[in-house]
Amino acid sequence: MLVGTPLDPQTPTSTPAPSVPASLDLFLAGIGPRAFRFAEAGLRHREDALDAVQDAMMRLLAYRDQPAAEWTPLFWRILRSRIVDLQRRRNFRLRFWAPAEAHDEDQRIDWSDTTPGPAGQQQQQQTYQQLVHALRQLPARQREAFTLRVLEELDVATTAKAMGCSEGSVKTHLSRAREALQKQLEDFR
Repeated sequence: MLVGTPLDPQTPTSTPAPSVPASLDLFLAGIGPRAFRFAEAGLRHREDALDAVQDAMMRLLAYRDQPAAEWTPLFWRILRSRIVDLQRRRNFRLRFWAPAEAHDEDQRIDWSDTTPGPAGQQQQQQTYQQLVHALRQLPARQREAFTLRVLEELDVATTAKAMGCSEGSVKTHLSRAREALQKQLEDFR
């Protein structure tokens, strides 16, 4: 790569606003870990979550000609649809092919953590596990609204596009999710 090109991360250039990535590759690189956490919370299975995120990223490539501002809601909508598809398939398989099969709900996620000390790593892991457990107790729409609005910090309009519902529905789901999470996490504070 030539030094001084816009793709060189160490070279100061005039870039778009921080919320709009310069390329689809940068967008996908930045959203990947968050998308995985979102998918894992919905699917409760590491490999399925990785597959869902990878599939969503591949499908987003077909929309690379869209304006960069539309990538975020489009990606989350694709990922959400993929998660729902995988949940339906799993339910079908469990219902008809393996009704007695037990699933391990307490699988831990292997995260590489940049926290400097072991105590900080342990605290962060416990906090994350507590949040994931609380999020899993929520209905799917409330979990999606909370994750997209609070954790991903998307605005109401973008979240509504991603979820395929009205802005009022997003606000209602978010309000109910916050209320339920507050009750669940009261002891954790």
